[in-house]
Amino acid sequence: MAPASAAPSHHQVLIVGGGTAGITVAARLRRAGIRHVTLLEPSETHWYQPLWTLVGGGQAPLRASLRTEADVIPPGVRWLRERATAVDPTARTVTTASGRVLSYGRLVLAPGLQLDWDGVPGLSAALGHGGVSSNYRPDLAPLTWDLIRRMRSGTAVFTMPSGPVKCGGAPQKIAYLAADHWRKRGVLGAIRTILVLPEPAMFKVPVFDRALTETARRYGIEVRLSSEMTRLDGAAREAEITDHGTGKTETVHYDLLHAVPPQRAPEWLADGPLADPDSPHGYVKTDRETLRHPDFPNVFALGDVAHLPTSKTGAAIRKQAPVVVANLLAGLRGRPATARYNGYTSCPLVTARHKMLLAEFDYELQHTPSIPFLDTTRERTDMWFLKRYGLPQLYFKGMLKGLA
Repeated sequence: MAPASAAPSHHQVLIVGGGTAGITVAARLRRAGIRHVTLLEPSETHWYQPLWTLVGGGQAPLRASLRTEADVIPPGVRWLRERATAVDPTARTVTTASGRVLSYGRLVLAPGLQLDWDGVPGLSAALGHGGVSSNYRPDLAPLTWDLIRRMRSGTAVFTMPSGPVKCGGAPQKIAYLAADHWRKRGVLGAIRTILVLPEPAMFKVPVFDRALTETARRYGIEVRLSSEMTRLDGAAREAEITDHGTGKTETVHYDLLHAVPPQRAPEWLADGPLADPDSPHGYVKTDRETLRHPDFPNVFALGDVAHLPTSKTGAAIRKQAPVVVANLLAGLRGRPATARYNGYTSCPLVTARHKMLLAEFDYELQHTPSIPFLDTTRERTDMWFLKRYGLPQLYFKGMLKGLA
């Protein structure tokens, strides 16, 4: 559908963000019979981002992750192709980049997060050339694969920043895909592979931590826990790695570097009244069960921008969206918010070209498998096919249609 050329100043339900969370909520609200739903989203492109790891690993074409935004806007939803720049929850208004002021009855915040490429000195300048790439940018994911398939010897470094990031398993998955490719090409022994992780364990859930530790051992990957890349010299091809446990730093010369940038909430939210003071990255204060803002009950947040103690994944959004919609509808009907989110999230952990673990867990880090008759704690080929072919179909034909 074409974006609206004009819009009323007041909106019954205003959704900020037309990514996974925003479209899913909009579709569910329309199916629930809410007629006046407005979506604020400046982009003309909609990406299925979980596929970018497979693009970087040479297992999927980039075009498979792409749709136009117009193609995914639910029928009957008013689309304003603008960017939010401020929110006033007391006045119940959102201001856009053009200066338009929109008032709302209910506000759903789903603008995603901001990639801070300048958060590591030297990273922004080095990105895209000199052996440096990142699957967190769609234009660079094909470059990642080009670097991997051309490499025959040398040092490859894969990094993850501290703080919450979207798809927390992605920084590891590309390392395993690269190592498996090099193994099959017979060059793995000539390549030193270093995986830099900020946490004290490879994964917070013990059963998956053990599995990933074994995966890294199998490929001969040097894992640096509680560590982070703190500086990059693209001209010299040198990365500074700091061990936060000891405070020591080392400089590693690399031939290939896959970097994941620090991430934070969009500035207009991080600097505004809805940010959680307990979140150093500016994410929105959100009740972990109802997904409402504790101080402004007509404001909901979900997806990457919500400050919740769970991983930022599309699988989490699939469980969050029904809760947001149910509690929003309850408020419109003068009823209490009774729907609850238990923190469920899922990380499909690709460990080889056709192997994957499916890590599913909740707020308490309890393993919560959705396919109980399959052991998804071990590497499985069927789980890889689920990620490559099943989950994209579930996304485009299920989640974005308000059906799954």
